[in-house]
Amino acid sequence: MATTADFRNGLCIYFNDDLYSIIEFQHVKPGKGGAFVRTKLKNLKTGRVISHTFNAGVKIDVARVERRPYQFLFKDETGYHFMHTGNFEQVYIPEELIEASQFLKESQEVEIVFHADTETPLSCELPAYVILQITYTEPGERGNTATNAMKDARLETGATIKVPLFINTGEKIRVDTRSGSYSERVKE
Repeated sequence: MATTADFRNGLCIYFNDDLYSIIEFQHVKPGKGGAFVRTKLKNLKTGRVISHTFNAGVKIDVARVERRPYQFLFKDETGYHFMHTGNFEQVYIPEELIEASQFLKESQEVEIVFHADTETPLSCELPAYVILQITYTEPGERGNTATNAMKDARLETGATIKVPLFINTGEKIRVDTRSGSYSERVKE
């Protein structure tokens, strides 16, 4: 058992007979009345985000979760297949549990979050930034850089993102997996 004083981002709790992760929280002490904690909770099974207010000092059940390093192997009709980097155990995960699956390429290192009591996978998180190669983009126009103009580019994983005009086919770029946006060009 824990209390609202133990809240931190990423903490997994049991709430309304389901598993939730705390995305953000704020302790509030108004001038009148008791203190409380405003939270945003993400359902680990459905991915839905809800807001909830807890009174200060309320007891909550903390769920034990483990983050384990895995490597992406391949995708087929049953789902995405991963291999544990320590003991080489393989597991497959459905696409809805993977955040930013469009940026996942073979041999990519990821972290899979498991519910420690039931050994069920809850989510799969890619690194914040991944390096991917551009397979196709329209040629950029020389001198057209007065504005922050962007063009579409297809990546080696099949995803399409917006990139600046000076990026060409065959170049490697760093992509932010949290927002799905271009970050920078990578020199080899």
